[in-house]
Amino acid sequence: MRARPITLAAALIACQSGEKKGQSDSAFALLQQRGESVMGVDQYTSQHVFEPLANGGRIILQRKEDDISGTATIRAHMRTIAAAFSKGDFALPGVVHAMSNVPGTAEMKELRSEISYTPRDLPRGGEVVIASNNPKAVAAIHDFLAFQRMDHRAGMHME
Repeated sequence: MRARPITLAAALIACQSGEKKGQSDSAFALLQQRGESVMGVDQYTSQHVFEPLANGGRIILQRKEDDISGTATIRAHMRTIAAAFSKGDFALPGVVHAMSNVPGTAEMKELRSEISYTPRDLPRGGEVVIASNNPKAVAAIHDFLAFQRMDHRAGMHME
């Protein structure tokens, strides 16, 4: 059973120590480790999707197999990031990606009053639907999702 996502400070400390799960690509392994610390679920047994949509996009995270505890943890995380992002707080993606300014987030923070973040439950996890009618905000959302897709080595659709 996995614990719920931990605080930002605890995630930073956890990411500075620990093993890399035997991956040959140490940068990706560290990303996965930071992701697990922040999101509360093993990143290797979960699947991310970062899908652009005409008016924004969506972030999907689901367990690859049935896991009641992991599913609940993901759903709580999706509600947490939807609330944080709506306030212009992108600290958690910064921790996961070990950078202070994840692409797209400066604009998303600036335009936060024109962007909605809606968490939804999905089988084995959840999603956050990000939407805006402002073309500049949509472009920033797309930049954010493209970076996430690349860094997480994730797709735009479920496998």
